[in-house]
Amino acid sequence: MVRARALVLVILLLLAGCTDRRPDDSPRPAPTGGSAAPSAPSGSTGGPAPEQSVPGTGGPGVSVPEGQSAGELTVGGQQRTYRLYRPAGLTVAPLVIVLHGAAGSGRQAEAAYGWDAEADSGKFLVAYPDGIGHTWNVDADCCGAAARDDVDDVGFVSRLAGSFGSLVDPSRVFATGISNGAMMAYRLACDTRIFAAIGPDSGTMINNCPHPAPLSIIHVHGTADQIIPYDGGPGRLDNAGADARLPAKIDGPSVPSLIATWRRTDKCGAARTTTAGTVTTSTSACPGGRAVELITIAGAGHQWPGGRSAPVLQRLLHLDPPSTALQATPTIWAFFAAHPRT
Repeated sequence: MVRARALVLVILLLLAGCTDRRPDDSPRPAPTGGSAAPSAPSGSTGGPAPEQSVPGTGGPGVSVPEGQSAGELTVGGQQRTYRLYRPAGLTVAPLVIVLHGAAGSGRQAEAAYGWDAEADSGKFLVAYPDGIGHTWNVDADCCGAAARDDVDDVGFVSRLAGSFGSLVDPSRVFATGISNGAMMAYRLACDTRIFAAIGPDSGTMINNCPHPAPLSIIHVHGTADQIIPYDGGPGRLDNAGADARLPAKIDGPSVPSLIATWRRTDKCGAARTTTAGTVTTSTSACPGGRAVELITIAGAGHQWPGGRSAPVLQRLLHLDPPSTALQATPTIWAFFAAHPRT
């Protein structure tokens, strides 16, 4: 009985923050071997995959067609998949990597959060990677199959960021995500030096982060979030973490204290706070043109503000509806656009 209840809780956690999941979103099975170089996205010019480049090397990278496409690469012996969106006429441009929540997928994130439309107006490339088992490996306690199997998600996302050669401006590479994806964005901030800024929504940081490099952060969170509570501590769906079959233990600091930690890392000045309706924005300016910003939405739950609503799924699974008090996608993009790496 206890095991059955725990499994139900894990399944509900995996569905939290997810809308519009489709049955064909599962990552493809891992091959038995193969190159670590990325293959060309479907719809591109074809032929052998060019040698992968790291942001800033100016290498050829993968050919990226305009519009929506899909690609794959092999990391740690596993075949990893992702989706891309390239606006028409894009040349050297920023890259935004959007990390889905647990039980989500790249396709779901692309459909639900409005990043393709924002890319058209902002003129940037968007990548939507897929987590193994629809989860990301933040640490041994979270989340799901990715944590259980110690999947190299840092290596995957890092390699993905370096796959597009001279198309991407290395000073303008960003990561955003929701829930488990937001937590993964924090891990990337700790374990890589690729990103100019991250934009976590409804997330926290539970991974070890002994030597973080300064970077800009915009964090969005609702005060009524019960999955990853604004005031910190365990969420209502937590399990035993690393000791569970599908780890889901999220026991992080309060969001304000997490932001205070990063403000110390960035050596920021005093925060300037404004409130408009239910939305409170606290922004600290930091050296090197960086900033750390917290947007708090009073009464909002575990959701992507301004995202696409899924009333049936929300009702059946008791998921929080997207807040209408803020449009998270244009807000996060405006912050990214103003904070390249200097």
